[in-house]
Formats: sequence, C-alpha cells, structure tokens
Amino acid sequence: MAENLKPVALLLLMLNFCMYIILAVIGGWAVNIAIDRGFIIGPGLRLPAHFHPIFFPIGNFATGFFVVFSLLAGVVGIASGIVGFTHIRHWNYQSLQPATVVGLIAWALTVLAMGLACKETSFDRRNAKLGIMESFTIVLTVTQLFYVLAIHGGSRGPVLVERPHTVI
Repeated sequence: MAENLKPVALLLLMLNFCMYIILAVIGGWAVNIAIDRGFIIGPGLRLPAHFHPIFFPIGNFATGFFVVFSLLAGVVGIASGIVGFTHIRHWNYQSLQPATVVGLIAWALTVLAMGLACKETSFDRRNAKLGIMESFTIVLTVTQLFYVLAIHGGSRGPVLVERPHTVI
C-alpha cells in the first residue's frame, strides 16, 4: 500500500506547489498595491479617524489580515513543496518526518487564511485577483490536508532500524 500512494502524493504535491506559488504571487501583488496606495501622512497632518493598521485600498477590513496570512501560507507552502519533493524522491522514514511537519504547518496557516478568506468574501465591489486568492486558499486547505494524509498513509510498513556494529 505504501507504494500505491506515492503517485497520489506526487500529484497532490505538484498541484499544491503550483497553487501556493500563485497564492504567494497574488499576495505579493496585493501587498504592493497596499504600499503604493496606502495612507500618506505629511508632517502637519493627523491620522484619519478610522485608521486601520493594515490598510488595503481594495476589499474590506479583513483583506489586510487575509493577504498577510495568505502570503505566509504561500511561502511556507512553497517550502513544504520543496521538502515534499525530497521526500517523494527518497520515500523513506527519515524524509517523512520533515515533509509531514512542514506540510502540517503550511496546512495550519492555510486554514487560518481560509477562515479570513471566508470573512473577507463579499459579493459587491470585489477585486477579481482577490477572488482568485480566496478560491485558491479554500481549495488548498482541502488538498494540502489530503497531501499530508497521503504521505503519512504511505509510510505504513516496517521501519528499518540502523544499529551500529559492535565488535566483541
């Protein structure tokens, strides 16, 4: 059964890796928009009454948090993909542990970003790129969980223990 899940894990890994790259690129674009179009306060001016510390001129008040956590999830997800490719290549117990840990951290950040994506979703005046980012975050929550389950399920089997040779 362990070898049967290897192609499934590879397919999910490639899908997640591409989607995390797209998520990070769109998140970087949104941060760039926020930096370029954010508040500009001169020396004699005061902050607006409803100043938000993470201000994004696109979306609503949840957009800033959503973009930040999606960007973090994207970067950690890309790292999970790199570690996952190493695990798929070796497919042994020693490479399973880092792949599972980084995959679970990426999944946890993606779940957090998905919660903010659900809060950020609105049906009026929505930016198309943010809509794509929300959709990718929701899909990645499911596919990353299935990827972690696939690599963990593929690890079932005897674990070889290496013992140092002792001379008597």
